[in-house]
Amino acid sequence: MTGSFSVGKHVPGKAVRRTMFWRGRNLYIFVAFILLAMFASSVLTLTIVKPSSFALQGSGAAGGSGSGFTDQELKKLSTTFELIQSRYLHEVDRSKVMDGAIEGMLAALDDPYTTYMDKDEASQFNDMLNSTFQGIGAEVSLEDGKVKVVAPIKGSPAEKAGIRTNDIILSVNGESLEGLSLTEAVMKIRGSKGSQARLEILRGGSEPIEVIVVRDDIPIETVYSEMLDGQVGKIEIREFVQGTAKAFAEQLKTLEDKGMKGLVIDVRNDPGGILQEVVEMLEPFIPKGKTILQVENRDGNREQTVSKGGGKPYPVAVLINNGSASASEIMAGALKEAAGATLVGEKTYGKGTVQVTFQQEMGDGSNIKMTVMKWLTPDGNWVHQKGIAPDVPVEQPAYFRASPMSKKTTLQYDTIGDDVKNLQVMLDGLGLAPGRADGYFSAQTVQAVKTFQKQHDLPVTGEVDAKTAQKIEEAIMKQIRDPKNDVQLKKAVEVVKAAIR
Repeated sequence: MTGSFSVGKHVPGKAVRRTMFWRGRNLYIFVAFILLAMFASSVLTLTIVKPSSFALQGSGAAGGSGSGFTDQELKKLSTTFELIQSRYLHEVDRSKVMDGAIEGMLAALDDPYTTYMDKDEASQFNDMLNSTFQGIGAEVSLEDGKVKVVAPIKGSPAEKAGIRTNDIILSVNGESLEGLSLTEAVMKIRGSKGSQARLEILRGGSEPIEVIVVRDDIPIETVYSEMLDGQVGKIEIREFVQGTAKAFAEQLKTLEDKGMKGLVIDVRNDPGGILQEVVEMLEPFIPKGKTILQVENRDGNREQTVSKGGGKPYPVAVLINNGSASASEIMAGALKEAAGATLVGEKTYGKGTVQVTFQQEMGDGSNIKMTVMKWLTPDGNWVHQKGIAPDVPVEQPAYFRASPMSKKTTLQYDTIGDDVKNLQVMLDGLGLAPGRADGYFSAQTVQAVKTFQKQHDLPVTGEVDAKTAQKIEEAIMKQIRDPKNDVQLKKAVEVVKAAIR
């Protein structure tokens, strides 16, 4: 079996996908949320590249029935196929019907992380775990028939365009995604470098907005480090793909060689990835003999992964948010429960299942990615659909959560709406005191806009046309990207410094 176990992000009842990353700090709000735009639930999962026999053990077919089809079942399927071939009004593509039959069986499991990928999709999935791909760079899932953003990846086109967690993508370049499978939707979102994806986004029950994302190469470069004030090291992990553990070890050693006294590990908006990578990264932090994680198969049998490492002498804090999923949650849970690390930020996503891909068995390059186990923290906690709460809850400033303005009409005095509300949040974040944040364009909001326009050599009208809106969004993005405004990071550093002996 050509297996790939995955522990990625979790969305209850949804299928998911991965995306791109961003060189720099962790912004999850205004950053163009990059639809990894690969294929449905293939990426947002915890993947095992070399599955153990334990993962494949179980009680056979459900309900104790034998494996394979009974004669009656086989006859029923064969008859259906023959009727389609011979009697259906239109001539059909034989391979398309076969793929549909497989997809139908997997859909009946009602598991968003168990999916079928045809040959091309399977190839793209493998590329995504190993090299680069082109798209917008975001993870998406299918929930109640809607394509939902799980998490934008830092530095991606999607993040930079302002897409964020829980956005609903209604259409791409005018084509509705309604009724499509996750794979079909993602294939529409993907595209060649330099091309535009004009996304219609529904956010928080407001009127849909249009966000234009320019597709780009999504490099699989996942680890970034720096030394902060007070000899506190910071390592940011964007995803857990092949090679992430090696890069992490190298950069950790560099920081340690520079005299690092404490460490902040940042997995905000990290959708997960390969199980073996995160286990390898955790090994040096978890004292020998302690559990890193547990996995449980369909029969309820558990297997523990026990550390052979020695632990670290310095304090560790882990930055998390609602875009931290799967492998990120394994890291956060293990460091908290087995190594005494402090979790800072917001509650995680909550994906607690493990997938394996079956490609060799399919015989034609296609594959099935199937949930085969659930994973639990060292103490036996299952975070699925619940997430992991931080020890030190910290929210980013309100402007981190502002939405891009639609720019469909000019905003002016006495107008009302969500665009005005987001405008006011951004103006307030820029220190321009709009006077209110309820979506009513007041006289004080007019004055705040005029002040901004004067500062940026724009016509001083007090009205927000597309050009002024774009300048305001660029200014707030700059504000978000400035590390001094990252209150979650500041708190994590503060926690580490307080624990340094």
